[in-house]
Amino acid sequence: MEGQSSGGGGTCGRSDGERKRRMKKIEMESDRVTLKKEIGLLSACTIIIGNIIGSGIFISPKGVLEHSGSVGLALVVWLLGGCIAALGSLCYAELGVTIPKSGGDYSYVTEIFGGLMGFLLLWSAVLIMYPTTLAVIALTFSSYVLQPVFPNCVPPYMATRMLSATCLLLLTWVNCSSVRWATRIQDIFTVGKLMALGLIIVVGLVQIFNGNSVKPHCPLRFNQQTTKLSLPCVFFSSGNYEALTPQVAFSLEKTPTVGQIALAFLQASFAFSGWNFLNYVTEEVVEPRRNLPRAIYISIPLVTFVYTLTNIAYFSSMSPDELLSSNAVAVTFGEKLLGMFSVIMPISVALSTFGGINGYLFTSSRLCFSGAREGHLPSLLAMIHYKNCTPIPALLVCCAATIVILCIGETHNLINYVSFINYLSYGVTIAGLLFYRWKKPNLYRPIKVNLLVPVCYLMFWALLLGFSLYSEPVVCGVGLVIMLTGVPVYFLGVHWKEKPKCIYNFIERATYVGQRLCFVVFPQIDPIEVANSSEWTDRSSRRSSLSANS
Repeated sequence: MEGQSSGGGGTCGRSDGERKRRMKKIEMESDRVTLKKEIGLLSACTIIIGNIIGSGIFISPKGVLEHSGSVGLALVVWLLGGCIAALGSLCYAELGVTIPKSGGDYSYVTEIFGGLMGFLLLWSAVLIMYPTTLAVIALTFSSYVLQPVFPNCVPPYMATRMLSATCLLLLTWVNCSSVRWATRIQDIFTVGKLMALGLIIVVGLVQIFNGNSVKPHCPLRFNQQTTKLSLPCVFFSSGNYEALTPQVAFSLEKTPTVGQIALAFLQASFAFSGWNFLNYVTEEVVEPRRNLPRAIYISIPLVTFVYTLTNIAYFSSMSPDELLSSNAVAVTFGEKLLGMFSVIMPISVALSTFGGINGYLFTSSRLCFSGAREGHLPSLLAMIHYKNCTPIPALLVCCAATIVILCIGETHNLINYVSFINYLSYGVTIAGLLFYRWKKPNLYRPIKVNLLVPVCYLMFWALLLGFSLYSEPVVCGVGLVIMLTGVPVYFLGVHWKEKPKCIYNFIERATYVGQRLCFVVFPQIDPIEVANSSEWTDRSSRRSSLSANS
């Protein structure tokens, strides 16, 4: 009995000791100055969904219809566009858990192909890609917010720029203040986007099920016999859903060429861009090896489903000609079917773009942070606030670059170059996946997709890229020139180690001033992650070291 009681006491003592050690570990992690793991599964899903669903699905799905030539083929393109995004996201899931570093494409290409290739992606992204995308989303936000103020004319140039800059500065402040605030904004506005699209889908499906003529209800009339309230008057026009019948949907006045179908896929691919953004913040995801692939598997099918049903809803109330003539499809849809409630649509677009700005700021700043940590950008950008643990210098650089693009004003030309660079980076990264498997076949991979997945994606990618080069050689050429301007910058700024002392003194002084202004320091290294990084090694090298020791 005494032995049993003493044994029980020993067990209690051990459990108390383990509890104390766990509590101490949690306290040490909370006190450590580093990027915090505050992105759970829900926030991970909203980052992907929120970055994919921007203003495009509300404003201009007509590009797919214009190039595909028929309603049926346009819907097929939307479905296949989601499938292609799913193939790409599966490859990124493998890369994300195999190379568990924030930075997305840049980190993977740097690890696989070396510093120069990674720097070229980083250079084009920081210089043009993300600032231009942010500027376009911010301008869309300001245009729709100002639409009620200027109902009969285009909002003034300065008004849209000022409101866009104000929105950028506000969200930059939020992201600088707290990661949790930024993710909560992303969660809330992503739910808002899905609710707005859900409204469009429900109204469209009601149109289809009710037939050609939909008679309005009288608003909120009380029926004494049934003791029920009737719903408000919502549907005000007849449906044009004949375009969705198989006989009409696939009828072609003119058969589209292969090049036109490729351009339709490019339009759909642009609408799905953002599916890889969670990979930019891998180090802030809670249990990334579990939550990163789960978030991808949930988000991409959901967005594909919502996009397809939204386009079906558009065609339920608008003829193809009406859709092609509209500059803002969702607003036209609301004016036709929602009557006095049509104001919901421009508000939905504004809220959607507001959440999109927040998501792009959050992820693009982590790209700058990762680039500085690798030595490809000034070291100040690799520092975080000593208390809030947010990359303030990187956020400020992203905000400033976007405001510069806003002042330039040529956003619509730049976005064409951005689309090409963005699509090019996807293919290079997934080609890197195949090369990495050949280069390090024994590397530990928690997820390993079937070889057909990256091969199919690359075949489709090469086809679209080839037709892009054929149909838009100037745009693609300018995009390549923008990327290649990073070559001399890399050799002068990164590769050249023996610079004059005055340059190092200037950089050191500028870094010191930036630290004092932003209250930032280098993040502390987590000893637990360093210990666990032994998994991210080549098994063959481990076996050889074990045999040498024996």
